[in-house]
Amino acid sequence: MNDFNRRRFLEGTAGLAAGASLGAGAIWAPAVHAQGVSFKPEKGAKLRVLRWSRFVQGDIDAYMVNVKKFTEKTGIEVRVDNEGWEDVRPKAAVAANTGAGPDIILSTNDDANLYPEKLLDVTDLANYLGKKYGGWFPACEAYLRPDGKKWIGIGLGAAGAMLVYRQSQVKAAGFDAFPKDTAGFLALLKALHAKGTPAGFALGNATGDGLWTNWLIWSHGGKLVDASNKVVIDSAETIKALEYAKEMYATFIPGTLSWLDPNNNKAFLDSQISLTNNGISIYYATKNSTDQKVRDLREDVHHAQYPIGPVGVPTESHLFFNQMIMKYTKYPQAAKEFLRFMMEQEQFDPWMTAAGGYVAPPLADYTKGAIWTSDPKHTPYRDCVKNLRPAGYAGKLGYASAGAAADFIVTNMVAEAASGSKTPKEAAERAQKRAERYYKV
Repeated sequence: MNDFNRRRFLEGTAGLAAGASLGAGAIWAPAVHAQGVSFKPEKGAKLRVLRWSRFVQGDIDAYMVNVKKFTEKTGIEVRVDNEGWEDVRPKAAVAANTGAGPDIILSTNDDANLYPEKLLDVTDLANYLGKKYGGWFPACEAYLRPDGKKWIGIGLGAAGAMLVYRQSQVKAAGFDAFPKDTAGFLALLKALHAKGTPAGFALGNATGDGLWTNWLIWSHGGKLVDASNKVVIDSAETIKALEYAKEMYATFIPGTLSWLDPNNNKAFLDSQISLTNNGISIYYATKNSTDQKVRDLREDVHHAQYPIGPVGVPTESHLFFNQMIMKYTKYPQAAKEFLRFMMEQEQFDPWMTAAGGYVAPPLADYTKGAIWTSDPKHTPYRDCVKNLRPAGYAGKLGYASAGAAADFIVTNMVAEAASGSKTPKEAAERAQKRAERYYKV
């Protein structure tokens, strides 16, 4: 856990020590002092949920089983609509601005901070869940409790971004172990390219898979803003990162500049690439696909954390998932009760298990679930929310960070420099100007 997250976690969970003292034999026992919470749904309530589309079938299957259970228990009809990540954001923004649409929206990253005043205060629910299940990880508070007081959403977890690779091809390239530093990682990329088994990383406006560019900049000491929210992306550290990106890009399979989130999955499973960054969905496909060629990859697929750069510490960036209740809903109590029900262990653990580890948990107790150790290849994804550095690092999250993230400023900068359409300095200068439009002094 990096220093930012360690400090926030210790602060946020200091009062939860009693729950932790229950021991391993009481993994799912509520904290002894957790207070119950009751939301009485409005008469005649109906709910509409907009959420991102599945990348693993088990996710949506188990989610809908839980929705059915909720309806059977409460009599509340729930309609669930699924959209791609890139489509949820604009639809959520339209709903917030017009005051009409889904009651609950499952979105990504910093989206809640685009329109916090349009979201229902869910502090009572967040406090209840945090006390009962071991505490929220710091990234959840950073994204959804930006003022340190009011919660504007409920964390769902994160799709971890790990390095996914073919072990046989890494060994064929001369590496017995996956490199742990950026120098060794670049050497591996060059060796894989020379062997005709290249890597590929998304450089299009990919909501999830484009987040590797945050790691790239942070690992070299660069950052979009400093602790006072001053834009500092045009820096010597960023230039070094972009020079590194140019060397990386030279080893990639052609076409990555236009890649969105599905592209690297397809390329990897089609054996066009041997290394990429992704959630656990690639490995999930090797276990569940009806295509024997895909299933044959299962033993060869392995996962590794991103290598450590010149800064000397991990700099993980993962796709954060939030759950927002829109303030315009006619049924706020029913909406809170729905999220409470879906986040309780009886529903959350089976859903997390069915998703095959695709969503890393936002609450400490849920890292103890069997899914994380039943297969050693799941374990690297377990602590993604725990280790997550918020996308607005090192500043405070809010309108500016959310807007800058939604505008893909860092990803675009890396793509421009890596591909040679701009020099690293030109790309950094353009990113600086774009970011300053959001972070107005």
